[in-house]
Formats: sequence, structure tokens, C-alpha cells
Amino acid sequence: MLFYIVIGFVILQRLVELVIAKRNEKKSLAAGGIEYDKKGYSVIVIMHVMFFISLIAEYFFLKHTLNEFWVIFLVLFILAQCLRYWAITSLGSMWNTRIIIVPGSKLVKYGPYKYFKHPNYMAVITELAVIPLMFSCFITAEIFSSLNLFLLKRRIEIEEKALEELY
Repeated sequence: MLFYIVIGFVILQRLVELVIAKRNEKKSLAAGGIEYDKKGYSVIVIMHVMFFISLIAEYFFLKHTLNEFWVIFLVLFILAQCLRYWAITSLGSMWNTRIIIVPGSKLVKYGPYKYFKHPNYMAVITELAVIPLMFSCFITAEIFSSLNLFLLKRRIEIEEKALEELY
């Protein structure tokens, strides 16, 4: 039952975030925002969709159960959610799932951005590891944690370069 609750929550959360991101994307582009790495964004979306497919398939086909340390993983997941929403609310209408930089806007240096450069990515890294681990889906945890780190390394490099150009 916990599997359905967690997976349902995260999928619903992602759908709501996409609606918010689309609204913020329109605002940023209307304000003269410049989008970077459109093709890379598609790869990240595909990776996240495949993460859920892999997680659900591994859980059901390999008949996994809750990990004995599931409470620790759940706490880490909740902490990641707190960090994620602190980052999102700190960026406000500048938050997006794409890399869109609005020339002339101020670089956010408060909230979690006062302490970390990419707090939302830290939350995503945590989620992609702890959600599968909570349900003993070690294959999904390993594959998608590795793939995510590879994609985020590239994305952060592009984002940092874009920010350097404008700030």
C-alpha cells in the first residue's frame, strides 16, 4: 500500500510541477528569457518517465517488498521534498524545469541558494536514490541514479555557463 501512496504522490507532484513550470516558462519567455539546451531537456524528461516505468516494473515483476530500512529512506525522501519546495518557492516565477535565463533578472542568493548552488538538483538526486531503495528496487536505484548524475553534470555545466554569460 505504501508503494502506491508514494508513487502516486510523486507522479501527481511531477504533473503539478509541470503545470507550474509551463506557466513560469511562458512568463520568462515573454520577459525576454533565453532557453538553453532544449534537446537535453527532452532526454531528462525521457529519463524521468523511464525511472517510473523501471521502478514499477521492478517492484511488481521481481516481487520486491519494503526495505527493512524503509523509514530512513522515507525520512530522506521527506527532507528532499522540503528542500525541493524551499528551492521552488525561493525562485518563485523564475523556477522552471527548463534552463531559461531572463536577462536583467537578479541571481537568487537567498533561501537554499544562500547555501547551495543547485538545491533542487540535490533533492532530485536524493529522490531518485531513496524512492527505489525504500522498496528494495536496487536495479532501478543504481541505473537511474547513475544516469541522473551523468545528465545533471552536463545540465549544471550548461546552466553555469548560461548564468556566467548573463551575470
